Formats: sequence, structure tokens, C-alpha cells
Amino acid sequence: MALTSDQKQQIVTGHRRGNTDTGSPEVQVALLSARIEDLSQHFKAHAHDNHSRQGLLRMVNHRRKLLDYLRSRDTDRYRSLIGRLGLRK
Repeated sequence: MALTSDQKQQIVTGHRRGNTDTGSPEVQVALLSARIEDLSQHFKAHAHDNHSRQGLLRMVNHRRKLLDYLRSRDTDRYRSLIGRLGLRK
């Protein structure tokens, strides 16, 4: 259910802004999106797992706050990120 270190490293290298960047909003949103997608698959098999659902909602809210921050600071980076991750229709 959790992301492996190889998966995390691949996500970080795909969304980082510099060679040593691991904490930019882009990287954080990409990691959260991967965990959210993983939990969404979990709920297809375990619909009554309400404790994990609470964690999922916290992750979604945290991602929303990071995206709001990024949109207020730099709309070009925001649009690029949501385009790469496919978050908006």
C-alpha cells in the first residue's frame, strides 16, 4: 500500500525543480497524488475501511492547500503541475 523508495525517487526526479530539490510544492503534490491514487485503489476492494478513509481525506486536503499556495505564488508552475498530473478536467 505504501510507496517504495524507488517509486518515491522516480516521482521526485520527475517533478523536482533542481538537482537537490525534494520539498518543493510540485514534489509534495506529486507524492501525495501517488499515495491518494494508491488509497483509491484500496477502497475499491475495502469499501468499509473508514479509518483509512479519514487519512485519505487529510491527504486530499493537504494537497488542496499546497495547490492553493502554488496557484497564489506562481500560476504558470501551478498550471504546468496540474497538467502533468492530470488533476483538473
